[in-house]
Amino acid sequence: MKKIVINGGKKLSGTVTINGAKNSAVALIPASILADSPVTLEGVPDIQDVHSLIEILNIMHVKTDFDGSTLIIDPTEMISIPMPSGKIQSLRASYYFMGALLTKYGQGVVGLPGGCFLGPRPIDQHLKGFRALGATVENELGAMYLRTPEEGLKGSRIYLDVVSIGATLNVMLAAVKAKGTTIIENAAREPEIIDVATLLNNMGAKVRGAGTDILRIEGVKELHGCRHTVIPDRIEAGTYLALAGAIGTDITVQNVIVEHLEGLVAKMEEMGIPMTIDEDSIRVKEAQLPLKPINVKTLPYPGFATDLQQPLTPLILKTVGESTILDTIYAKRVKHIPELVRMGAKARVEGDLILLEGPCKLKGVEVEASDLRAGACLVIAGLMAEGTTTITGVENILRGYDHIIDKLTDLGADVKMIEVEDTII
Repeated sequence: MKKIVINGGKKLSGTVTINGAKNSAVALIPASILADSPVTLEGVPDIQDVHSLIEILNIMHVKTDFDGSTLIIDPTEMISIPMPSGKIQSLRASYYFMGALLTKYGQGVVGLPGGCFLGPRPIDQHLKGFRALGATVENELGAMYLRTPEEGLKGSRIYLDVVSIGATLNVMLAAVKAKGTTIIENAAREPEIIDVATLLNNMGAKVRGAGTDILRIEGVKELHGCRHTVIPDRIEAGTYLALAGAIGTDITVQNVIVEHLEGLVAKMEEMGIPMTIDEDSIRVKEAQLPLKPINVKTLPYPGFATDLQQPLTPLILKTVGESTILDTIYAKRVKHIPELVRMGAKARVEGDLILLEGPCKLKGVEVEASDLRAGACLVIAGLMAEGTTTITGVENILRGYDHIIDKLTDLGADVKMIEVEDTII
């Protein structure tokens, strides 16, 4: 078991470089098995979710070579085997193998996905899309059995009842080799959708409309290998921007696509955080207090990202007055609030609304990272707090943040990760 130990209250400065997007990489990797020759992905983040996906590939006899940034995926000797448990249950993105295996083999057995618990996260829209293409889907003892008819999948018009990144990507993977045309309406518009569509098109697919709410996919017979660079991680970038506003004196966050962060930047500027925006970097200088309170409402892209409401919360605690957060995507994304209260935050949850009152001084205590972005929130809070903060549940943080200890240390943070032996009582 690992713990992160932070001696807080120290101002940070310097430059941090953002890695490739986790939420792209975890879909790009399953998509790569659709090729009939090797795929090279550049800028892949060195995170636990990526390593878990590589292990799944290796189980299916897919050859991989990962140096911490470039991942080569060779599916030429791949075999289709049931994957009902193990690594499949350790991350939610495992469900992208459903669409990929359905396309590649006409069948697949995939365990129900895991990942962070953020409330109900049904996959009904994924299954609706598969069935519209002609597949049969059955849930047997916790595993999804996917099968196509003898004539294969056929293009169809599919309307997603809710805007879902996962369903949009999964149906896209299933449709790229279906006969005829598939149209996905009410599709998600996130940058990660565009990134995966770009990879597929480089492999020979015909996907149009990525980034809009209507996707048109013309089925092709074959897909080939290619080289692709993962887009920068907008959530990692937003986390370090929030950190810079909370405890930085002069921090530059580089390798960013600024338009992917417009919602967060607008809220930070509304608070009074001085920012200098360049072509691929954002510089944050120390703000003159007091900071103004804000109201945040998470929405599908291009709205404020649900993944950024937790990392932004410690910075909001520096504002004077009452702020609110309403997460319309994951209403149960509130487990960071009790931990912040233990650190001295004036915060509470009323129904679906998070209420925050600042300013307040945080003190170091032992807290638990219940999920990935809650972990990021607690790291920032620990850096702000007086005294020592110890964070457990570190495995959740390592799922999505590449070399976080090294990056924080380079900014001047007093932070380390320690190994702790499990104690059996």
